[in-house]
Amino acid sequence: LDEIGDISMDMQVKLLRVLQEGEFMRVGGTETLKTDVRLICATNRDLPKAIAEGKFRQDLYYRLNVIKIDIPPLRARKEDIPDLVNHFAAQIGGEAAKTFTDAAMSALTTYDWPGNVRELQNVVSRSVFLAEGPEVDVGDLPPEVTAGVADKARETRASGETNKFSTQRKAKR
Repeated sequence: LDEIGDISMDMQVKLLRVLQEGEFMRVGGTETLKTDVRLICATNRDLPKAIAEGKFRQDLYYRLNVIKIDIPPLRARKEDIPDLVNHFAAQIGGEAAKTFTDAAMSALTTYDWPGNVRELQNVVSRSVFLAEGPEVDVGDLPPEVTAGVADKARETRASGETNKFSTQRKAKR
């Protein structure tokens, strides 16, 4: 269940009952059905804080919080971006997947991704569809992603860094 922290209190009660009793009734149904499920839930909300504010049921929280996995936001793990970009591009294009230029990949890794992986996936999709050639370049990326590219290029030149993406791409060819 995605965004479990956003469900209404009414729905929380219903979900808790299903989890505790293993029974539910379909909308418009007349018979009670049995179920035995395990849930994987995700949220970007601070659920203990929501509990303290009366916005999330404590009993549901403890029912769901069996194994907790914290995944940092994409901006905190930028090393994952090239692999995710290549994965999304391959999903969209299959065998004819477009590649991203070093400059485009640099722009993607510079951006902070407030919308996290979903935003990255949408940007890759949009860019792949709009790119006219076999490669996606900086000009194919949305302006909000490329806004910091000039600043990053100046910083890189000033520090004498080399472009790690060009080295990786040459090695893969």
